[in-house]
Amino acid sequence: MAHGFDTARLDRIPAFLAAKYVNSGRLPHAATLVSRRGEIAHLSCIGDARPGEALKEDAIFRIASMTKPITSVAFMMLVEEGKVALSDPLTKFCPEFKDTGVFVAGGGNVPFLTRPPTQPIRMVDLLRHTAGLTYGFQERTPVDAAYRKAKIDDFDADYTMDSFIAGLAKLPLQFDPGAHWNYSMATDVLGAVIERIEGKPFAQVLQDRIFGPLGMIDTGFQVPADQQHRLTDCYMFHPAEKMKPFDGGDRSRWAKERSFHSGGGGLVSTLSDYHRFCLMLLGGGKLDGVRIISRKTLDLMTSNHLVGGGDLTKHSVGVFSEDENAGVGFGLGFAVTLNPADAGIPGSAGDFYWGGMFSTGFFVDPVEQICMVFMTQLMPSSTYPVRREVKTLVHAAIDD
Repeated sequence: MAHGFDTARLDRIPAFLAAKYVNSGRLPHAATLVSRRGEIAHLSCIGDARPGEALKEDAIFRIASMTKPITSVAFMMLVEEGKVALSDPLTKFCPEFKDTGVFVAGGGNVPFLTRPPTQPIRMVDLLRHTAGLTYGFQERTPVDAAYRKAKIDDFDADYTMDSFIAGLAKLPLQFDPGAHWNYSMATDVLGAVIERIEGKPFAQVLQDRIFGPLGMIDTGFQVPADQQHRLTDCYMFHPAEKMKPFDGGDRSRWAKERSFHSGGGGLVSTLSDYHRFCLMLLGGGKLDGVRIISRKTLDLMTSNHLVGGGDLTKHSVGVFSEDENAGVGFGLGFAVTLNPADAGIPGSAGDFYWGGMFSTGFFVDPVEQICMVFMTQLMPSSTYPVRREVKTLVHAAIDD
């Protein structure tokens, strides 16, 4: 027994991950941290960070969309200070969007036909992904295709915050703001809004307001040269070879300075650092005497904000409309479990979570006082259901 867990059952986690994923060549490595009531109950690292180099507890990972909750918290800190409101229109801070229309027809070699939106994009739409924006990788609509052509969400895009906003504003919205839920670059736009409100680089805002105060010493948009040896290799799924190299730790994109800092997916972090962020969330916005946001603000963020209620299967028009997202709502930067019975895996109503493109994930369960951080490096994250499996294994180990 450790912190209300059966330790033998927790030990199933690395055994399962090794047998199903790492030893079979499906994942390069896997690191899992589980805590309860603020105390670490399980920490395991299996596989190689780079070929022939065993994964260590201090390994640095690309966390992709696990950047989004951090950006969202930073934005809500500005809401608490009265610098911005959830109801504010995006054009208040990004006037580039004043003429952005909703897609009607066209695309490819045909100019887009658009119409004015029925209502403006508001800050709350950016936080909950109801702005009408999208991602090029969804490959569903002519607007998705336009994102790919413009390389607006490309890993190697050479944007500044201002040129990113200018480029994105020229592309049509998928739908009227508030009408649907669609996973999108909305959180990248939030990063630009934060930068404009604060009048300093977005990366500096995150360092000053979150990483510094929480002691997240290895989280940022660039891996320092003297720490690059800790950055793991990253892979992409291949149907025949299982994995192919995507980004080498020794020659990584994340080791170079970039002109654009992605609030939706640009950060690297570690098990320990992201666990501290989760502990702050579990603590109602406070950790080790440091208050980041208020408990009431966090309550608002972890409530379901899908328009009219319901879950992602009802509201999503792109990815995350699948049956496995039944019983799952979306708040201001997090997915929220509405009903574990509908979701089909053990959990608690009110637990919240998200993941990243490279198959990383986390959840915070305030009912059971559990935090879990899972790290690996394989894209896309839809390749395997590993995060659902790990969450099931964690809750299966509860023994109090």
